Amino acid sequence: MTRIFLGIASLAILMLVATLLLGLYIGDLHQPHADSIAELAWVHRWSGIATALVVVLVNCIAITYFIGTSRWCKEVAETYRLDSQLVARSAALKRQAFPWAVTAMLVVVGTISLGAAADPVRPRAGTEQWVIPHLVGALLGVAFIAWAFFREYQRIAEHHAVIEEILAEVRKIRGEGLGARDSGLGEARAKPRTPNSESRIPNP
Repeated sequence: MTRIFLGIASLAILMLVATLLLGLYIGDLHQPHADSIAELAWVHRWSGIATALVVVLVNCIAITYFIGTSRWCKEVAETYRLDSQLVARSAALKRQAFPWAVTAMLVVVGTISLGAAADPVRPRAGTEQWVIPHLVGALLGVAFIAWAFFREYQRIAEHHAVIEEILAEVRKIRGEGLGARDSGLGEARAKPRTPNSESRIPNP
């Protein structure tokens, strides 16, 4: 999961940076030259929407991962009577990751909302007043979302280590159980058979 999350988070960051650079290149759409870059402005709008959806998707994947794996950790620990600290660590990592994921989604929604408010296509006056807030929000938003992804990646890596510990304990317990069973079979095979234990052949 760590490699998967790193890949999709990197894609989301690249899309964020590309959308930001495109917006900086376009500049203020309220200026007289805006008609010459109308197509780029259209691309910027839709790339912003697509990027926001990808950012939300990445954070949803992280949340789903923690919901599923933390539940798995709890059930396995209860089944094999493992140390309760493993479950506590899993739950703590989930609680630490959730605020970053939720806040990152809110930040990207807020950023595109500022972009919509600054868009001169809107049939309302005063959209030029939102250009600077949108620019500042985009710069801060990209930085925050990248940092949130990093923090989520750390929590996922730590949670993966917890899962590996649980799997190691389960393998150990199951290995001891199989060893005891094999030992019992060995003793039964080594025990001499008595006449009463021999199978009788029925008369024809």
